[in-house]
Amino acid sequence: MIRVKAPAKINLTLDVLSKRSDGYHDVKMVMTTIDLADYVSVKKNNTNEIRITSNSFRIPLSEENLTHKAAKLFKIAYNINTGVDINIEKNIFISAGLAGGSSDAAATLKGLRELFKVDCTDEELAVIGGEIGSDIPFCIYGGTAIATGRGEIINPIKSPPKCWVILVNPRIGVPTREIFDNFTAENIMDIDTDGMTTAIEKACFSSVCASLGNSLESVTFKLYPEVAKIKNKLTDAGAEGVLMSGSGPTIFGLVYTEKKANAVFKQTKSLFPKYDVHMVRLLG
Repeated sequence: MIRVKAPAKINLTLDVLSKRSDGYHDVKMVMTTIDLADYVSVKKNNTNEIRITSNSFRIPLSEENLTHKAAKLFKIAYNINTGVDINIEKNIFISAGLAGGSSDAAATLKGLRELFKVDCTDEELAVIGGEIGSDIPFCIYGGTAIATGRGEIINPIKSPPKCWVILVNPRIGVPTREIFDNFTAENIMDIDTDGMTTAIEKACFSSVCASLGNSLESVTFKLYPEVAKIKNKLTDAGAEGVLMSGSGPTIFGLVYTEKKANAVFKQTKSLFPKYDVHMVRLLG
């Protein structure tokens, strides 16, 4: 059995540029991994079937699951007739803007490569993953990267300065498609992705915080006002840079020192006792 860590990601920037003819949107964004992770285990079975189990009752265990789709494409690509059992240990919030499902699919591809001893590169796995999910190529590589196209074109960059991340999730699912379907020209913002990459290159934490931006916030905040409330409260609690990740609803706050992060974490937990609140590190 092969067990693979599947880290969550946050968006330091997310700029929606235009709508494409294929129905997707062109984007430019900076993403980085954080130390909140699912774990995906893969092993062979004596059938030709892909079977999924999980500790979570909130994810589909059928062909709808991205891990199932990833495993199916992998088997076709490398002519594998052996069945696989996939277990997903969920820790990442679901439909939360943290790419949990995409990271599980990426971990599945990497696990199957090892399980079946297939000689293929991360680039080749990213091509397979990109057929079923825009965030999967980034999750194959991990680290920190600029993503363009519909999110599948990955350019790795230096990691941001080390810091703590406070995550707040209101325990609601926000479908990515719903947010993009409601995105209009009036939601376009001036997102400083170039400023973010410069701040990261200079390892300037304050500039990283100042360059945070997400074009989708106004859409999600209008449809889910409680998400805007979380951002305001996390800012008031002392987080130095606060943003919604992806299409939401998870809000994250960046804090430079552990002492201050602990204080912000405790205050945020008290403000939102019914929400999921975590304190983790950037992985980069």
